[in-house]
Amino acid sequence: MIQPPPVKKARSGPWADIVFGWLAKAAALVTLGMLVAILGSLTISAWPAIDKYGLGFLTSTTWDPVKEEFGGLVMIYGTLATSFIALLIAVPVSFGIALFLTELSPAWLKRPLGTAIELLAAVPSIVYGMWGLLVFGPVLATYVQQPMQAAFSGVPYLGAFVSGPPVGIGILSAGIILAIMIIPFIAAVMRDVFEVTPPLLKESAYGLGATTWEVVSKVVLPYTKSGVIGGIMLGLGRAIGETMAVTFVIGNFNQLDSLSLFQAANSITSALANEFAEAGEGLHQASLMYLGLVLFFITFVILSLSKMLLAQLRKNEGAKT
Repeated sequence: MIQPPPVKKARSGPWADIVFGWLAKAAALVTLGMLVAILGSLTISAWPAIDKYGLGFLTSTTWDPVKEEFGGLVMIYGTLATSFIALLIAVPVSFGIALFLTELSPAWLKRPLGTAIELLAAVPSIVYGMWGLLVFGPVLATYVQQPMQAAFSGVPYLGAFVSGPPVGIGILSAGIILAIMIIPFIAAVMRDVFEVTPPLLKESAYGLGATTWEVVSKVVLPYTKSGVIGGIMLGLGRAIGETMAVTFVIGNFNQLDSLSLFQAANSITSALANEFAEAGEGLHQASLMYLGLVLFFITFVILSLSKMLLAQLRKNEGAKT
């Protein structure tokens, strides 16, 4: 007896693909629209300060709400300095953690160590700030800042970076706290992208006599450079936008007396957190919104530079034989 052919399920018509395509496009347009709306609202709110100060706001160190004289250089410098210090510390440490977890760690240690590092990302930022102010600050002042002053005091150029009272709060303290906060993010991303490298590539390099460092530097990193830079940018975005932890340990001082890493300073986010609730309508509030607009553009410029770096790396692929 001949069996009837199995009944095939009816394929969804072209309308399903059309609806799906429109939904995906709508999601992208909504995201772009929100970005434009945020930029527009910041510009409108900051316009009184933009109209009065112009680009001179970016180079002025005066911040006096009583006299209604405002300049954002102190906050911009504090934001960039603390973020740079955080990256300078976090990137090598995160790279070492990812390298150890993917290439050197015994199998029984990979999961618990990786989980412990990821748990650091779940610690609230205010806890980092309180710990930095009450515990880390005094330790930093006694065992780091004072020895650094004794070693570099009077040295040309270097002495200027370690001048001032070693009280444990300031730009250096905020940068180190930010580094501790972003290490879990960068390390987790680096570990994940290192693990997607095809084992055949690494085994071939080992078979040719390459060392672990040569495999990582000449096989793993070129294969995963986009993910590595993406992880670093993720950590940098976290550092630039961090508020509470920085507010606790940076000192919230709106003057720029020197380039010392020990001096109390301020950042854009900590200034917004401290002053926005009490700022009256007018130039004070508009200047704070101007700072938010500057922070927006700093993030945009950094993202653009990372895209240009990736494009340049792709362009140079295969240039060396």
